Amino acid sequence: MAVTDDVFYSTISELSAGLKKKQFSAKELTRAYLDRLERLGPRYNALALLLRETALKEAEDVDGDLKRDRTRGPLQGIPFGAKDLLAVKGKPTAWGAKPYAGQVFDADAFVINKLKSRRAILIGKLAMVELAGGGGYRYPSASLTGPGLNPWDRGKWSGGSSSGSGSAVAAGLVPFALGSETSGSILTPSAYCGVTGLRPTYGLVSRRGAMPLSWTLDKIGPMCRSAEDCGIVLEAIAGKDPEDPGSAGKSFYYAPQFPRDLKQFRMGWSPVDFEEWAEPAARPAFQQALEVIRSLGMTPVETTLPDYPYGPLVSTVIAAEAASIFEDLISSGKVNELEDQRQIAGLKAGMDVAAKDYLRAMRIRRLIQRDFRDLLSSAEVLVAPARYNPASGITQPLDRPYSDRTPPQKAGMSGLIAAGNLAGLPAISVPCGFAGTLPVALQIVGRPYSENLLLQIGREFQSRTDWHRRRPPVS
Repeated sequence: MAVTDDVFYSTISELSAGLKKKQFSAKELTRAYLDRLERLGPRYNALALLLRETALKEAEDVDGDLKRDRTRGPLQGIPFGAKDLLAVKGKPTAWGAKPYAGQVFDADAFVINKLKSRRAILIGKLAMVELAGGGGYRYPSASLTGPGLNPWDRGKWSGGSSSGSGSAVAAGLVPFALGSETSGSILTPSAYCGVTGLRPTYGLVSRRGAMPLSWTLDKIGPMCRSAEDCGIVLEAIAGKDPEDPGSAGKSFYYAPQFPRDLKQFRMGWSPVDFEEWAEPAARPAFQQALEVIRSLGMTPVETTLPDYPYGPLVSTVIAAEAASIFEDLISSGKVNELEDQRQIAGLKAGMDVAAKDYLRAMRIRRLIQRDFRDLLSSAEVLVAPARYNPASGITQPLDRPYSDRTPPQKAGMSGLIAAGNLAGLPAISVPCGFAGTLPVALQIVGRPYSENLLLQIGREFQSRTDWHRRRPPVS
C-alpha cells in the first residue's frame, strides 16, 4: 500500500493507528521513510548515516509481531533518527567531526536500546555540529556534513548543535529524532525549524553511549511533531542507569489521562521579552501566542531572572569539562582537523581554565539552583520566547548580534536557556507562529521532574493552534 506525503507529517499516534489498521505495514512505512531520508537528507545536510539494511530487518520483525497481535506500545514500528553523538553498535559514530570519522563502538547507547526495546526502528544517524559545539564555534559550517540547512529556507540555519535532528523532523524525513542539549542544542533547532522539542530534567535520561561534552550539563531529549509525541518518546528513553553517574535514578510515566487544573498554577513571564527583546518581525506571533497561553487559565506573574552572568558561567563550565574530555584530541594536535577555527582555539583555551575559576563557577551554580527553587515557588512555570529571533543565515557569524538594535536595558528572561541548563530544569519548545516565512517558538520551563505539567501545557497550547502542523516547502 502506498505511503502518501500526509503520512510523513503524521504524529506517532497517527502512525501507530495506521499500522494497527493495516493501512501500511511496518516495512512499507520504514522503506518510505528510508527513501525520503536518503533522497532529501543531503538537501539539508541532515544525514550522517543511513541504516537501511538493519532498519528493514527490524521492520520485518515488527510485522511478524503485529500479525500475531503482539503489541508493544505506540512506538512499535515507528521509524526514528538519532543525533550522531549516540553510539550505534558496529556503525560509524563521527560526532560530526573529521578526527572521529570512522569511529565505531561495540554497544548501542542507552537511549537507542530503550527505543529498540519498544520496537521503534532506527533508520539513520543525523548530522550535528562538530563535537556538539564544544569550544564554541563561529559559523554554522562547523560540521563534517556542512551547515545544517533549514527546511523553511535553505539559506537559513537549522540551529545547533542538533542541526540534523531539527531539519529531519521539520522536513518529514523522520517522525521523531533524538537530540542533545548542553546549553540550547534541543531548544534552538526546535525553535528555528518549527518542531516541538523537550529538554528533560538533568539526570532523567541516561547519557551512556553518548559523546560527553559536559558531564554536569549534558541532557538527551526528543524532537517531535507535537508535545504528545515528546511525552511518548520521553517515557521510553527515561529511567535509571547505574552506569551513568549523573543518572537521577528516576523513571518517567507519561500521564495525559490525568491532566491537572491549570488554573491552580502561576505563569512567570516578563513583558520586555515580548515587547523589546523579540525581533520586531516576530513580536506579533509572540504576542498572539502569549494570549493563547493566558487562555489556558494560569495566573500570569511578572518575573525576572535572578541576576547572574549566566552566559559566562555556562561557558566556563563547558570549557573546563570539554577540555578534560577532549584532552587527547587537543594535545595530539588532531583538534586542528576541525572545521571551525574559533572552535579549535576555544578547545585549546579550555586547557587554560584555572581550577579556581571552574570551582567558582560551580559554587555560583549552586546559588543559581537555590534561587530558582525560590523563583519557581512563586511561579511554577516560566514562559518566554525560545529564541528572540528566527533562524539566522548560514553564512552569518554566530558571535554577532542578529540585528543592529540596541539591547533592552531590562534583562527580563533573556538568559533563560543558559540559566535553565545550569539549574538542570526541564523545558519544552513549541512552535507559535512565524516571522516572515520562518518559524518562531515559545519555551516553557518548569521545576525539576515537572515534565508532565510542561507536556500538558504544550498539548493544550497545540490543541488551540496549528503551528506544529505547518509544513515547510519541501520538494
